[in-house]
This record gives sequence, C-alpha cells and structure tokens, in this order.
Amino acid sequence: MKLATLRTGGTTRAVRLDGDTLVDLGVPDLGALLAQEGWAERAATATGETYDVAGADFAPLVPRPSKVVCVGLNYRNHIQEMGRDLPEHPTLFAKFADSLIGAGDDIVRPEETGQFDWEVELAVVVGAPVRRARGEQAERAIAGFTVLNDITCRDWQFRTREWLQGKVWDSTTPVGPYLVTPDELPGGVRPSLDVRLLVDGEVMQSDTTGDLLFDPVDLVEYVSTVVRLNPGDIIATGTPGGVGHARRPERYLLGGETVVAEIDGIGRLENRVVKENAS
Repeated sequence: MKLATLRTGGTTRAVRLDGDTLVDLGVPDLGALLAQEGWAERAATATGETYDVAGADFAPLVPRPSKVVCVGLNYRNHIQEMGRDLPEHPTLFAKFADSLIGAGDDIVRPEETGQFDWEVELAVVVGAPVRRARGEQAERAIAGFTVLNDITCRDWQFRTREWLQGKVWDSTTPVGPYLVTPDELPGGVRPSLDVRLLVDGEVMQSDTTGDLLFDPVDLVEYVSTVVRLNPGDIIATGTPGGVGHARRPERYLLGGETVVAEIDGIGRLENRVVKENAS
C-alpha cells in the first residue's frame, strides 16, 4: 500500500493511493491511523470519500510524530567526503515536528545561515510501539518507508560538536509524500532502492539504499534500545555522498532553487527554496 496525509477543506485526512485516486481512511492523518490496532487491515479495506491525486496537497506524512530520529554518516561515500572514519555505531540526532513540511511545500531558508545544504534520505516509519526490539520484532515494527530531505544549516551544525542546532530549523524538512509498505519494495524491510537529489535539474546525489552501513532493521533495534518508539515515529537513515558542503567549491541553496529528492518505488519531494521573511 501507499498511504499519505492529505490537506483538504481546511483539515487533513489519512488516505490510500488507488491508481489516480486517494481514498479517505476515516482518520485525520497517518499518525492517527498507525496508532490504531490493526491499522494495516483498516487501511487496505477502507472505502471512504475519494480525492483526485492530481494536484493533491500533501501534508507532512506524519504531522506530529512523537519523535524524529536521524542518522548521520551512514553511507560510505558520504562518510569519506566528510573526512571521517567509518563509525562503529549509528550517529544519532533529533528533529522536531515544527521542522517538517509536506512533499510540495516551500523550504524556508533562514536569514541567519549562509550554508543551506541538501540531504536526500530513506526514512523508516514506525507502525508499532517497541522498546529494545530485536530481530523479527524490529522488522514487524516497520510500517513502511518514505522520502525525507534533511535540509541543514552547515554553519550552525558545525558551530559545536553537537549537530542539533543545524538540523531543526522551522519548516525546512520535507517528508512524504507516501508511506510505502515493505511488501511493495525489493528487499522488504531492508530495501535496495535508487536514491537521487537534484537542484534545478542537476543531479547532486545518486546512490542506492543497499549501501547503508546500518540498515533499517539495525536502526530500529539500536534506537529502540535507547528510547521507546511509538507508531508514527520516523527514523531518517542518513544521506549518500554529493552534499553541497563537501563539493569544491562548496555549493549551497541561496533561495529560488527547486530541489527534488526522490527514491524509486517510494516517491518524490519537489520543493522550492524561499527566503524567510523574519519580519
């Protein structure tokens, strides 16, 4: 299945993609759906109001996750371009719901940054509450996958050894448009999918999720050891090489660009970068 959260009539609705139609699932958003016991059966069998997918206005996939956990340095080529050694353990940081925007929304570039960068990522969406999950339990906790663009203020990220302040700016992180369940993807809960990011049509990043050092199941196991994972929580699995900060000369988003982040079999984020009006 492909599931999403749609903006319509001044509110949001959880929907399922059927061909060129979005079917209402009877709950306000995907987070509310995933919190229900038997959510997959309900999503597969719902027959509510329908909407045309053409011109659909997608909200952030899960508008208010209890947590967004992100993984840094998880593709060999990105680790190398950033001049770091291969890690023994996942490098974790967090985002907040205020950072998230929809698949077609504008990315807001803060006036305080001069190093606004892109990072296409495969993201895991959690479908069951888990703590210290292992093996099959961790696999079953994965509701599906989506696309996330971890837009980063590099100058703020590297002010200190902690990255949080470069990663959590308001309205900078597109996520969606769809949650795709593992049964639709080659590799299932360990999918091998082509990943790309383009800026104004120029390919900046291109890789496959099969190159992840720590795969989605590894990450559910690791993160759930530290903290309880709830339905609707998101784990961003890291970005491949090709970020603007590692280019010579460096390249950053100045405002006015169109950024496309896409993963085969899952979907496409297309967002325009706009300068924040701080007044």
